[in-house]
Amino acid sequence: MQATLSQIAALVNGKVIGDGDIVVHGAAPLADAKPDEITLLEEDADRHHKLVESRAKAVVATHSQIQDGLAVIQVEDVHAAFSTIVEFFNPKTESKRIGISPLAVVSPTAKLGKDVDVHPYATIGENVEIGDRSTIHAGVHIMADVMIGDNVTIFPNAVLYERTVIGSRCIIHSGVVLGAYGFGYQSVDGRHKLSSQYGNVIVGPDVEIGATTTIDRGTYGPTSIGKGTKIDNMVMIAHNCRIGCHNMLCSQVGIAGSTTTGDYVVMAGQVGVRDHVHIGTGAVIGAMAGIINDVSDGLRMIGVPATPERDQKIKQAAFSKLPEMRRQLKKLQSQVDKLIEVRDVEQNRLSEKDGPVTQVDAA
Repeated sequence: MQATLSQIAALVNGKVIGDGDIVVHGAAPLADAKPDEITLLEEDADRHHKLVESRAKAVVATHSQIQDGLAVIQVEDVHAAFSTIVEFFNPKTESKRIGISPLAVVSPTAKLGKDVDVHPYATIGENVEIGDRSTIHAGVHIMADVMIGDNVTIFPNAVLYERTVIGSRCIIHSGVVLGAYGFGYQSVDGRHKLSSQYGNVIVGPDVEIGATTTIDRGTYGPTSIGKGTKIDNMVMIAHNCRIGCHNMLCSQVGIAGSTTTGDYVVMAGQVGVRDHVHIGTGAVIGAMAGIINDVSDGLRMIGVPATPERDQKIKQAAFSKLPEMRRQLKKLQSQVDKLIEVRDVEQNRLSEKDGPVTQVDAA
């Protein structure tokens, strides 16, 4: 694949600054770009100096003032444009529709829609319903009474326990487990007895669930994921949780049982949330934060335990000054000790000057 800068600019509605007849053969990030490739420059001052070191022939950027001798395709949205360019040079492989593989196991009671693909060694249980144009990849195990909407893609080796519900246009990546038993026990006669596991998992439309993520079933009702929510790899959502719409849950987030979130909540990597709390709409939780109380709408929380971002930054600023404050305290303590020593010496001197005090017998 090759194209001139003018052709690429037309593809992304950009403007060429420099020689539009330059031919490029690919697209790559700054550090990886070859002399015959185009790269991108994000709106990050720290990356500008890296452009000088790049071997790229041209760059996609939001402004034209880059450096002498380097052609520019000027666009409004760098990432959107560069994604289009990368896809042009590396078009996606279109998977052929295969229908129902003879190596798949499909229950005779299952109902499959139009143009459904079931790949080898997938297992479809009793009374399962799968919507039109959905794809079930190899090794997926779908247990009884599961309902799957239209245009759903389930990648290899995912497991859907019984009565799981998946909305249309969802993407479920490899190794996902939906509907496993919740981690709930009661102590009976000195033993841990598994609590009721009668609930299920309900996933709304347009949800993406990353590889090896697990979402436990509810105790009696559902554990639910709102529409449009995106869940990264290795996330754990416990029983009875209710996740709102359009949340963003990054890698290794762990959410304990019966926690709820509003809409458009963001949790960065390794956030931990205790049970039975609510995180309000629009809240942003920083990486590795520990949530132990409810979070109000729109708050930005960081730290362990998590507090509002401004308060935590003040605490961290104070914490960073502890070594200096310790030195100052030792210095002050030394000065106080010297003052006490001087005082004691002066008091002793005055006592010796005035002589011993003689008590007079009033009688």
